Amino acid sequence: MLERKYTVIFEPDESGGYVVRVPALPGCTTQGDTLEEAREMVKDAIQGYIECLLERNIPIPEEKEQAVPFIERFAILV
Repeated sequence: MLERKYTVIFEPDESGGYVVRVPALPGCTTQGDTLEEAREMVKDAIQGYIECLLERNIPIPEEKEQAVPFIERFAILV
């Protein structure tokens, strides 16, 4: 068994909870009512995604090393 690591993006949903996506796995998206639930759901989503690829003999995408995006807040007086 090989260990794979993927960047996962958690975005707060307007109606509550989180929407989660895995950019290296196109279409791999899930959600959870809490951050903890979203973390568990995305683990299941990644596992299921990879299992489907293996069943179809499709290569498993590897995440390319790239700069990690980050967010900063700036206060501007106008």
